[in-house]
Amino acid sequence: MKTSLRLLNAIGRASPRSQSTSFIGLGRMGHEMAYNLFSKQFAQANESEFVVCDAIPECAQSFRSNFMKQYPGAKINVANTPEEATLASQTIITMLPSSPQVLSVYNNGIIPILRKLPTDQTHNTLCVDCTTLDVDVARSVTKDVTETGSQMVDAPVSGGVTGAKAATLAFLVGGTIAAFKQAQPTLALMGQRIIHCGPSGAGLGAKICNNLVLGVQQIVVGEAMLLGIKLGLDPAVLSSVISSSTGNCWSISVNNPVPRALPEKSPPCERDYEGGFASALMLKDMGLASNVAAMAGCPIPLGQAAEALYAQMIEEQPELARKDFSSVYKFLQKTAEERKAVKLGVVSP
Repeated sequence: MKTSLRLLNAIGRASPRSQSTSFIGLGRMGHEMAYNLFSKQFAQANESEFVVCDAIPECAQSFRSNFMKQYPGAKINVANTPEEATLASQTIITMLPSSPQVLSVYNNGIIPILRKLPTDQTHNTLCVDCTTLDVDVARSVTKDVTETGSQMVDAPVSGGVTGAKAATLAFLVGGTIAAFKQAQPTLALMGQRIIHCGPSGAGLGAKICNNLVLGVQQIVVGEAMLLGIKLGLDPAVLSSVISSSTGNCWSISVNNPVPRALPEKSPPCERDYEGGFASALMLKDMGLASNVAAMAGCPIPLGQAAEALYAQMIEEQPELARKDFSSVYKFLQKTAEERKAVKLGVVSP
């Protein structure tokens, strides 16, 4: 992507950029994170300025309209491109789907602008990428950003859409100590735990390991709940037993896949599996785990089995790709019903 003449002119006459924050990527997670960040920054200093940018311009415009209705005095602008967002702010946060989008946004947008800015401006710039992506890609992007004189951390999150909305996320941060310290105050406005995991890529390594566990857990919870119901157990009773026993985990006690299993909570299954962590994204994360495990020579048989199951689920029931990954329970239900039909001779195997 070539830098436009208008942007080059803007760079040429650029005065030191404002203390505003640019947020690029307003999906399910990014929308909630940006809303919490901006609302708290606005509460701390009414003069704060904010910039939003998304591949779908209507999402950015809608975010701006909704935010300004809630905070009429806020100064929030829409950047049409990552280049414009970079020109506008010294702090740039990205929350993107995966490696290809990160490579595009940084290599074609953010980094070329940083290379053209005056040294004093790049040295004051912080890039925070909250995407879950390939570790090697993250390290490569960070290397290119830091060579401009700017700071960067990888800071993938744990806690899902619910945690993003409640500002209770855990940020798993990779980068230098200096970059971590620079990013920490901003991240603290969006989450409760800010953990420095090590150098560049360490945050992603921790996130990939965590989601490896999570992806496997959600499947076995679905299996156990389906089996218990087939045995005549009430789902709320079974959930209570497991969550107070050695089988307890987040997938049973918070993200339970069975409606009415958690009477006092509202997991995605109560909304037809809408509003959670998409199954397609979990499949992506399981793929990341498989890739890094292969490079490290580390066997992950359960992870590979889980990856295959999510892939089969999305292939056979494409409508579940955008549903919360706990909808794997629906896939298991369908499989059980098909087996029962074959056993009864209703359909051919």
